[in-house]
Amino acid sequence: MRIIAGSAKGRTLTQPAGVTRPTSDRTREGIFSALESEIGTCVGITFLDLFGGTGAVGLEALSRGASEVIVVEKDVKAANVCRENYELISRSTSGNFSVLRMSVDNYLDLEASKLPSCDVVYLDPPYEVTNEVIEKILGKICDRGLLHADAVVIVERSSRTKPFSWPAGLKALKERKYGEGAVYFGVS
Repeated sequence: MRIIAGSAKGRTLTQPAGVTRPTSDRTREGIFSALESEIGTCVGITFLDLFGGTGAVGLEALSRGASEVIVVEKDVKAANVCRENYELISRSTSGNFSVLRMSVDNYLDLEASKLPSCDVVYLDPPYEVTNEVIEKILGKICDRGLLHADAVVIVERSSRTKPFSWPAGLKALKERKYGEGAVYFGVS
């Protein structure tokens, strides 16, 4: 697992055994290609990575010029790996990177002044998380005012899972399949 592009291109990242299901290099490359075709560039964006795992997706955004990346990860081992991976690329990047060790629900329940407005929100929950839960999280993201105008929301799921429904406030943009994963893009 490595950083695909940007200031930290080629840096190898670590992953904890059995704790996460990291997004493959190929899938991350596809996600950022599709994202950058939509928004133009990652330079200066605020990127929220929910269910952070190894932090690779957020770190990819940081390498590509994001000014702020927030990773939410409840597992202590995975959160520590996110921080370790940031240390591996920190000298090559200039944006702010933070890891919040808490559940996504607890994060979304924080008082509004602690929640930044984001340009991109990425969700990669465990594949066993139901569509009902995904839809609830997406609804909360909209209700809490986390999205800038024309923000992009990206959801990674198993390609074997039935598609979820986008809530009011988000509309489907595109869908891509990468092996076992399907990536859904929505826009506010």
